[in-house]
Amino acid sequence: MISAIANKVFQQAINDYHQFDEIDHPINNPFEGSSLEHLLYLKCWIDTAQWHMEDVIRNPEIDPKDALYWKRRIDKQNQVRTDTVEYIDSHYLQLFAGVVAHSDAQVNTESPAWAIDRLAILALKVYHMEQETFRTDVDQAHIDACQEKLDILLAQRADLSAGIDQLLTDISEGRKYMKVYKQMKMYNDPSLNPVLYGKQN
Repeated sequence: MISAIANKVFQQAINDYHQFDEIDHPINNPFEGSSLEHLLYLKCWIDTAQWHMEDVIRNPEIDPKDALYWKRRIDKQNQVRTDTVEYIDSHYLQLFAGVVAHSDAQVNTESPAWAIDRLAILALKVYHMEQETFRTDVDQAHIDACQEKLDILLAQRADLSAGIDQLLTDISEGRKYMKVYKQMKMYNDPSLNPVLYGKQN
């Protein structure tokens, strides 16, 4: 099942990133370039770096110029994340290109890749919440509260994993079909963001 593969790859990417714990540390993707695993690893590495960018920008004492720098980096990173999700959807569009959907087949509320995107974010939440349970500089109440949250996140991951596997099975057997919409983000496009194209006039 794809969820087991994805969860394993996500955990590997998160662990590899935290060996260095540096936002700009170069990625060393261990998977073959044309494989789905390569895309999954890349996706989770992007998410992990962005997670830590979000931590930096929430420092209440951050210099406003530094905050702007990080905000713009987060915007760029989010665009790369979106592009990578769409590459994953392209993989599934190609994989299921020959499947004939049933006459009563329905489209899902989200594509496989955007569900997998949520799974990657859950992997990060699980990792960081688990780290909170290992802390020695907090009281037991903090540890217990974090453990309760971790248990919920693990249950959520199990449910989402099962849902993704079922969705892909349904698509492969024609009970559902894929319909992918590009995100069409407007704020990064100088021809669509009024502030940007207004400056050009």
